[in-house]
Amino acid sequence: MDVSGAHKDRGELRIHENSDELSTDLADYIAELSEVSVKERGVFAIALSGGSLIRLMGKLCEAPYNKTVDWAKWYIFWADERVVARNHSDSNYKLAKEGLLSKVPIVPSHVHSINDSVSAEKAAEDYEFAIRQLVRTRIVSVSEISDCPKFDLILLGMGSDGHVASLFPDHSVLDEKDEWVTFITDSPKPPPERITFTFPVINSASNVAVVVTGSSKAEALRSAINNVGPECSSLPARMVQPTKGKLVWFLDRPAASKL
Repeated sequence: MDVSGAHKDRGELRIHENSDELSTDLADYIAELSEVSVKERGVFAIALSGGSLIRLMGKLCEAPYNKTVDWAKWYIFWADERVVARNHSDSNYKLAKEGLLSKVPIVPSHVHSINDSVSAEKAAEDYEFAIRQLVRTRIVSVSEISDCPKFDLILLGMGSDGHVASLFPDHSVLDEKDEWVTFITDSPKPPPERITFTFPVINSASNVAVVVTGSSKAEALRSAINNVGPECSSLPARMVQPTKGKLVWFLDRPAASKL
C-alpha cells in the first residue's frame, strides 16, 4: 500500500494494489475507530452508503474482527438510501443486511433504517427526527461548531460522475445548509427517489472515509483530489471537506491511475 501525504488539504490517500488489500486495510481502519470511539464514548455511530462499499467491508465478518469488535456498541445509519421497500434489490439496507449486518452480532434496535412506507420527503423528515433524538441522548455526538450531528464515521463511495451519498453534480441539494437529511425525487441514476445526508452533516463527522475503486472513477477522482478541471469546485466529492474531522481515501490502483 502507498500512503500519500501529498494532498494534505484533501486528506490521507491510501492506495492499494488490489481489492483484497483494500478490504483488509478498511477493516483494520473501521475496527480501530470503533475501539477508540467505544473507549471514549461507549458507542460507535457509523453511517454507511451502498454500492461496492458493503462488499469491501466484508472482512469485518471474518476473524479476527468478528470476535474482537464490540458489535453491541455499534449504532448503524445510512448516509443515503433509496426510497424503496427494505427487501427491494435497490435498497442499501438490504445490501448491508445481507453482506454485513446478518453476519455479526449487532443489536437489531441499533440499526436505523428509513421508513420505507412513506414518501421520500416524509422519509427524510422522519430520519432526521430519529437522528435528532439520538443526538439528544448523545448516542450520536454533536459538533462543537454547529448543532449538526457528529458521527464517529461516515463511509462513502464515489460515482464516476463524482457523486457521493445521493448528492449529484449540479443538483440543488448540494447547497442545502439547514436540513440534516434531505430528499431527491429526480436522481440521475435509478431509482429516482432517495434520501441523503447533506454536506453540513457529512463534514461534521469525526471521520469520513471515501472508498473508490475502478478505472471508470479515475477522472472524477483526479478532479476531486487534485482540484483540476472546470467542474472541480462543484464536484460533490470535492465538497467532502470535514471541518474538524479526518478524511481518508481508500483507493485501488485503477482509480488512482490519474493522480
